[in-house]
Amino acid sequence: MTVKELIESRCFELVQEGEETGRTVSIPYCCDLLSIAMSRAPEGCVWVTVMGNMNTLAVASLTDAACIILAEGVSLDAAAVRKAKEQGITVLRTEHPVFEAAQTVYELIHREEPHIG
Repeated sequence: MTVKELIESRCFELVQEGEETGRTVSIPYCCDLLSIAMSRAPEGCVWVTVMGNMNTLAVASLTDAACIILAEGVSLDAAAVRKAKEQGITVLRTEHPVFEAAQTVYELIHREEPHIG
């Protein structure tokens, strides 16, 4: 599954479409502690978090995450959306909890019927 296919699934609200939407997504990764995510998020992951700030964008860039999903209704402020656009990072959001968002990504990757959407 690619980032573009994840966007087109309409399971998540698009906040900012990045530059590399043709990237293959490998796995959902859940973490809200930025220092842990910085050292453990796998390259190409869909990072699901409630941390919607500039530092989240920096960690996503550093770890080469395929995209970010903000869960629990979290949003980026206008400055962070501009930064995501500058850095070419795809950001999605959902009202659903982190686990349900990650489960949906997993199901989409494995071509199962998505839990939410």
